Amino acid sequence: MATSIKLSPELKTRVAAASKRAGKSPHAFMLEAIEAQTAQAERRQRFVAEAIAAEREALATGMGFRAEEVHAFAEVLARGEKPKRPRAKSWRK
Repeated sequence: MATSIKLSPELKTRVAAASKRAGKSPHAFMLEAIEAQTAQAERRQRFVAEAIAAEREALATGMGFRAEEVHAFAEVLARGEKPKRPRAKSWRK
């Protein structure tokens, strides 16, 4: 599949300068930029899908995690230690 991209003269100049600073051809620079943006869009889509699934599960089961416990868990992980996993609790009364 062949694709052409029309760049404004200003953007073409910016891409040329940025690619030169990066030690790459404008073509390689643009390919990397498109790849990075595509990967970001795919990660965002997966994140939203996982969030929707988690919300559905929480609503269906009535179970969830206390924010304080999750934050403490993440802090211990960030220090490189092995934390005790928080347990899901019913949030329905």
